Amino acid sequence: MDEKIVKIQYQDKKIYLIPAAHVSTESVELVKETIDEVDPDSVCIELDDARYENIQNENRWKNTNVIDIIRQKKVGLLIANLVLSSYQRNIAKKLKTKPGQEMVQGMISAKEKNANLVLADRDIQVTFLRIWRSISFVEKMKLLFSFLFSMDDDEEISEDDLDALMAKENLTTVISTMGDEFPQIAEILLHERDQYLANKIKNAPGEKIVAVLGAAHVPGISEEIFKDQDMKKITTIPKPSNVGKILPWLIPLTIIGIIIYGFVVNVQTGFAQLKTWLLWNSLFAAIFTIFALGHPLSILTAFIVAPFTSLNPFLACGWFAGLVEATVRKPTVEDVENIPEDIFSFKKILKNRFLKALVIVIFANIGSTIGTIIAGTNIIKMVFH
Repeated sequence: MDEKIVKIQYQDKKIYLIPAAHVSTESVELVKETIDEVDPDSVCIELDDARYENIQNENRWKNTNVIDIIRQKKVGLLIANLVLSSYQRNIAKKLKTKPGQEMVQGMISAKEKNANLVLADRDIQVTFLRIWRSISFVEKMKLLFSFLFSMDDDEEISEDDLDALMAKENLTTVISTMGDEFPQIAEILLHERDQYLANKIKNAPGEKIVAVLGAAHVPGISEEIFKDQDMKKITTIPKPSNVGKILPWLIPLTIIGIIIYGFVVNVQTGFAQLKTWLLWNSLFAAIFTIFALGHPLSILTAFIVAPFTSLNPFLACGWFAGLVEATVRKPTVEDVENIPEDIFSFKKILKNRFLKALVIVIFANIGSTIGTIIAGTNIIKMVFH
């Protein structure tokens, strides 16, 4: 048996952990050889139900409707999914492979051996939402830009490079670095999933269990197998804090209160405040939509709705601008098919109608937020100076 395989005796179970790279042909061969040799009762794969369905139907994601995504307020979630999947697709393309083939091989081999197939990973939506609810706005932006600028299209990647990365010493370094830069993200994306995967693996049916895993998870799972896991804790999506619930209402109510007070003190001051609020919000929302090369109707929409959406926590300027953009410039099948390559080039993003609509949602919201800060500051100065 290959020396990379981690063998664990847990109670009456023999567990074999296969450290794999999601874009490596050697990992596919390793999965097949190990399952053939072990002849397991269960094969665990690092997939949840949604990703299992996507692998079964590769073209399913191409039917994604950008308008529905905006309406369902899932733009951030979709972008995170697209960046991660596109990163893997680009590496796989350089290696002339397909991402996730080691999982596919696990599915095929499990069927051939009449073994139970266990989808051992936590729901990807739960993972992303736990991350999104746990990190600050600054950390979200830092994470997004680190993904966007970490991929060098001209960088050559070989199977040897992947083998080197999968070496235990290198993996430990990568995990440690991630923990230093994004501690909260590393905890949820890596360590919590180690706990979840370990629990599913050790509770899989039968006495011989083979688990196909991303190599970064193997060190943590090897330890977690012998621990107790609080599954409820790591599968619960955190609710917004009380501060998070109150703050979105506190700001607009304060702005409205100050403007009303301005009218009470001096009608001219009140009108000046109102004008300031309308102008700065509209101006910055429109300017940022222009930066994203939005359609004139999208720019006009951002300009009109920004002052009003800024006063309602349940609405966002970018949603309206993005919906108009996606309606006027409907994404084509080609746009969707080009996402894996286009998402790592800002120039290509702005030419891809699907991605541009998502960018306009973000940019219009950023512009409106900046306008709100400037307008709010000026409004307060008008009353107290």
